[in-house]
Amino acid sequence: MAWFKRQSAGIQTPRRDRNETPEGYWQKCPECGTVTSQHELEENVLVCPSCGHHFPMAGLGYLRLLFDQGAFTRWDADLHSIDPLDFVDRKAYPERIAAAEEKTGLNDAVVSGTGTVGGHPMSIAAMDFSFIGGSMGSVVGEIITRAIRRAVDEDRGCLVISQSGGARMMEGALSLMQMAKTSANLAVLAERGLPYVSLLTHPTTGGVTASFAMLGDLNLAEPGALIGFAGPRVIRETIGRDLPRGFQTAEFLVDEGFVDRIVPRTELRDTLVHLLDLIREDESVADRPAPAFAANGQEAPSG
Repeated sequence: MAWFKRQSAGIQTPRRDRNETPEGYWQKCPECGTVTSQHELEENVLVCPSCGHHFPMAGLGYLRLLFDQGAFTRWDADLHSIDPLDFVDRKAYPERIAAAEEKTGLNDAVVSGTGTVGGHPMSIAAMDFSFIGGSMGSVVGEIITRAIRRAVDEDRGCLVISQSGGARMMEGALSLMQMAKTSANLAVLAERGLPYVSLLTHPTTGGVTASFAMLGDLNLAEPGALIGFAGPRVIRETIGRDLPRGFQTAEFLVDEGFVDRIVPRTELRDTLVHLLDLIREDESVADRPAPAFAANGQEAPSG
C-alpha cells in the first residue's frame, strides 16, 4: 500500500516564503453562507453580492460613499468624552474610552462632515457601532447637534445615519439629555425649511430611536435593520401579550408607516441625490427666515 505513503519529501517551500492569506481577506455571509473576498465586498459597499445582506459599515465609510467624489470636510474630531460620574463597572470609563479610541481611530461613536451630495450642500453625521456599541453620550449628542446647526447656519440639508445600542449608561442622565438637545435643534432646522433625512441602519435602538432617528422629513432604512426602543422581552412583559414576528425589522416598520422607504446601500447615494433634487428644486434662499441662533465659529481641523 505504498501509494498511501509519501515516498519523497519533494519540493518543500520554507514557511517564510509561503503566500499566506491575510486575516479577514475572505468574508462569509451570515445569511446565505457565500464566501466573498474582502475586496469584492468593499467594491459592493459591504453588501453580499449573492443575497444582499448588509455587513456593518463604519461612519467614515458612509461619508466617503455619499459625498461627491468622497470629498468632505470633517468636523469635531477633537471632542473627547470625560467621566462626569466616575463610573466604574468591569473597567473604568476612561479606560473604555481609551481602548475604543485606539481600536477604531475615532474620537467617539459618530463622525460628521460637510460637502456636497449631487451638488447639494449637505451636513452629514454618521454613527459608528464599533465605538462602544454606537452608544450616545454627551460627545455624540454634541457632534450631531453641531452638524444640525451647521446645516442651519450654512443653508445645508442634513442627514444623520444611526447605528446604535442606545444611550451610554456610563454617563447616566447626561446621555439621556442628548435626546432633547438633538430634537430641539432639529426643530430649528424645520423652522428654517431645510430638509432632514434620517437613515436607520442595523441596529438602531434605545434613546437614538426615541429621538433624532425617527424625526426625519424622510425616514429611510437599510434592508433587514433592527429598529426598536426596548428589547422584545421588556415590551412583552410591559404589554402582556405576544409580539408579531419580526416586529422590530425595517420591513415591518415600513408596513406600519414608521419608516418611509427601505433603500439598499448600493442605491443609497442615487436615492439621496434624487430626493434632494426634488426637495430643493427652485428654492429661494432669500425667502427663508434667518437662523434662530448664531454660527458657533467652529473651524474645520486641518487635514
